Order: sequence, then structure tokens, then C-alpha cells
Amino acid sequence: MIYFGLPGLFNSLGLPTFSQWWAAIAALTLNSSAYIAEIIRAGIQSIALGQTEAAESLGLSPIETMRYVIFPQAFRVIIPPLANEFITMLKDTSLVAVIGYQELFRAGQLIVAKNYRSLEIYILVALVYLVLTIISSQFFSRLEIWMNPVERRKQQAQRRPAVPAS
Repeated sequence: MIYFGLPGLFNSLGLPTFSQWWAAIAALTLNSSAYIAEIIRAGIQSIALGQTEAAESLGLSPIETMRYVIFPQAFRVIIPPLANEFITMLKDTSLVAVIGYQELFRAGQLIVAKNYRSLEIYILVALVYLVLTIISSQFFSRLEIWMNPVERRKQQAQRRPAVPAS
């Protein structure tokens, strides 16, 4: 719709159209932003109302309450679904090949068109997506542990050498 539909409307109105890159960015952004907004909303609402009331009793403004009390707690709740959305968006970049924008999957299609070795090329493309997904997953997993004080203490305790009893 963004790449094939809007340019027709823009041409009829005499407005300039946009490139494949901007259409891909706009489509991925519009799709993902709705999910991210819902993730953030749910994360903020997951924090108990008593936290807001406690911040108000300390005299914090609504902005200070969000900045210092609510959002730091909500961020720990938000990380796992946000990581899932990031990885989904990473994989969804292959969909922009439909409009002819050359990204990883489209590059694979063009190589297959030249040498007709589709199995090897598509397996390689899938492996690249797999490696990117694993790296992203590991990064977010470590971020999640780093943001969780209980898990961080457990890991620090495991790393410390045992002190001999005197």
C-alpha cells in the first residue's frame, strides 16, 4: 500500500513520490510502532498504583514519577517483549523484497537468478538471519539479566571465589 498505492495518489495530486528505501522504512515503522506502543503501555500499567501514590506522597511531579519511579521498574518488564518485537522486525525486513528493495533476502533472490542454485543460497540467507537472531537474543538476554537486580546478584555470587573459613 505504501509503495504501490500512495505514489498513485501523490502523482494525481502532483506531489513527488518517495523511493523504495523510504517506503520500506515507513512500512516497517508503521507496523512495528503500534506493537511497541502497546508493549510500553502494558509495561507501564503493570506497575502497581501504590508506586505512583508513594511518589506523589514524596512530592514528585507526574514527570518525575514516570522518570524515577515508574519507568525504571516498567523497563524490566518491557525488555522481553521489546526484544521479541526487535527480532520480529529484523526478520520482517525480508518482506521489503516485495517492492524490489535490495536487502538480504532480495540479494539472495538476485544471486539465485544469476546462478540457479536456490537451495544453497536460501540456506545461506536463512543462516545469516539465524545468526543475527541468535546474537540479538543473547544481547537482550544479557540486558534482561543486567536490569534484574536479583539475577545480577546471583551471577555476581557465582563469579566470586569462595572465601575459606578461618
